[in-house]
Amino acid sequence: MSTEPRAGRPKASSRENIAEAACELFLEQGYEQTSIVDIANRAGVSRSSFFNYFASKSDVLWAGLDERLAVFEEQLAADERSDAAAAVRRAAEAVAIDFAPDSLALGIVNAAAMGIETEYERDAALRRSRVARAAAARFARGGADRVRAEVAGAAWGGAVLAAIEAWAHDGAGRTSLSRFLARAADAAEAVRPQPSGEVRQLRVVARAEDFEAALAFYRDVVGMPQAEAYEAEGGARVAILDAGRATLELSNPAQVDFIDRVETDGDAPSEAIRLAFEVGDTPAAVARSTDGGAVLEASARETPWRSVNARLRGPAGLQLTLFQELGDTE
Repeated sequence: MSTEPRAGRPKASSRENIAEAACELFLEQGYEQTSIVDIANRAGVSRSSFFNYFASKSDVLWAGLDERLAVFEEQLAADERSDAAAAVRRAAEAVAIDFAPDSLALGIVNAAAMGIETEYERDAALRRSRVARAAAARFARGGADRVRAEVAGAAWGGAVLAAIEAWAHDGAGRTSLSRFLARAADAAEAVRPQPSGEVRQLRVVARAEDFEAALAFYRDVVGMPQAEAYEAEGGARVAILDAGRATLELSNPAQVDFIDRVETDGDAPSEAIRLAFEVGDTPAAVARSTDGGAVLEASARETPWRSVNARLRGPAGLQLTLFQELGDTE
């Protein structure tokens, strides 16, 4: 197969033109049979010019992603905010922003035709490891023990590469990588590590005079899946609902007063214990909750710390705050 430069191809070719020439040759004559000299000839550049853009033949496929992974690593190494899981997700989703179809997507779809299946698996494993190491280090700095940090990091490494592969096979030019990476991120967050400590779980125990109504509200309306349920003699019943990540927020009286001024109109002061549920859309969650039997105490409003909070009175007499994190303004 000819590797002569095409008529009309400019002598000074861009990185994209060299990558295009390389992919053409990989498809025509196979990856192993294609040399860097072949690629340079097809692109109409010198061999030394090839190395101005790529460190190796395999780098033709991976250079675009590698640049983004370098930013991912830098962002996590510099991040010192309190929520390590949010930092990892934010950095991972940034990898997909404006990620256009390139030679990597073409190589994924045509791995067999190009003869790069073994090469691809090896190189993909290296990128998974890069993501995993950076994420695990960030989780460890956030207080997670080594094992949990490593497991969670591996989940994120798998998520990023899985999203890219699914995007490529779905037709990279037809949809954005961001959609696939968001779905993969949801899966990776299922193994979110918790800071190491002696307490393994925070469980709030509430007395519910109308057990069925309370169960239906918190399980079906608020959206807390039932994890366990037990019955005992005398009609005793208990249901344990999964509330996701649990934390204990301790506030002094001045902080409680400050929160009340921000979150309410002054007519719904905080009780000694108030439950706060993070939701995806506070106004929608308020509407579902009031339709399901909760009483609104303070309408949804944006706080100075970039959340949307509302206060309600739920079944079993529990005072509730529903809050939606709006994220950074950057």
